[in-house]
Amino acid sequence: MPQKTIRAGILAIACALALLIFIGPAPARAAMPAAKRASRGSNSAEFAPLEQWKQAIIDRNNSALVALYSANPPAIAQIPQGRARDASEEPRFWQLLESYGLTDFNPKVLQIEHPQPGAVALTLRIEMKLRTRNGLQAAVVGATQLWVQQNGAWRIVETQRSDPAADPHYDLPQPSRPNVDLYPPPGEARAEIAAALRAAAKDHKHVILVFGGNWCYDCHVLNEAFHSPQIAPLVNGNYHVVHVNIGDGDKNLDLADKCGVPLRQSVRVPSLAVLDSDGKVLYSQKNGEFDDSSRLSPAEIIQFLKKWAPRRG
Repeated sequence: MPQKTIRAGILAIACALALLIFIGPAPARAAMPAAKRASRGSNSAEFAPLEQWKQAIIDRNNSALVALYSANPPAIAQIPQGRARDASEEPRFWQLLESYGLTDFNPKVLQIEHPQPGAVALTLRIEMKLRTRNGLQAAVVGATQLWVQQNGAWRIVETQRSDPAADPHYDLPQPSRPNVDLYPPPGEARAEIAAALRAAAKDHKHVILVFGGNWCYDCHVLNEAFHSPQIAPLVNGNYHVVHVNIGDGDKNLDLADKCGVPLRQSVRVPSLAVLDSDGKVLYSQKNGEFDDSSRLSPAEIIQFLKKWAPRRG
């Protein structure tokens, strides 16, 4: 999925860029280390500038779109071919898509973070339809945006995105509005696992650990499936589910190691482990069985949940 490879670059220098906007450019100034980021944030609807960005594209209002990107210093765009030399590259990309009959433009916020006051970093899955020789085709772009306040207005200072790709067919239900708080901060994982094991000991259930992050769209898809009418009774009757945040692929890897989930070799998420109420590992994902939800059907999820459910009676 695009977000796995897109996300790290923009956020790694988020704090330094935000400071640059506030205090002005200084060639001799040392780069500031990235601030610790909280993974919990506001609902997507609460960040109005993203809606303005979306509406400018839908309305083909090029001047309004360009005005949302920083001019001083010029906005930085990381594109699949590398760093764009021209600061107008990113708004021009979206303007060009209009010529392909862009419709159904729908940016979904997977994660919203606040590196520091006056800065917001968004991880996006941007769904759309493009007109082709074969008619309208569904497409998706994975992207991140760093917004900062400049003179009382929000501006995009850095972006990173993929090229449009065919939107995969999902047999599982997709969230219309992903939950940006699905994965709590990485530091809460151990306490949540301990609480789930205590609860499992009382009600004789098992514990499912879902390693991933809010930036992972397939993690949201799997969570939506767990809450669907067809599957939720099976989950609720047999399991406690804990979402273990792996950050940018660098957090809670020791927990994955203990569960036999090989995230150090390759960040393939969501990755699952099933524990009994004593903490014994019953199942650990080895080969990316859940990391591409476009391959899964409700029947496969149900089969898995029945297989690892506690034996009763």
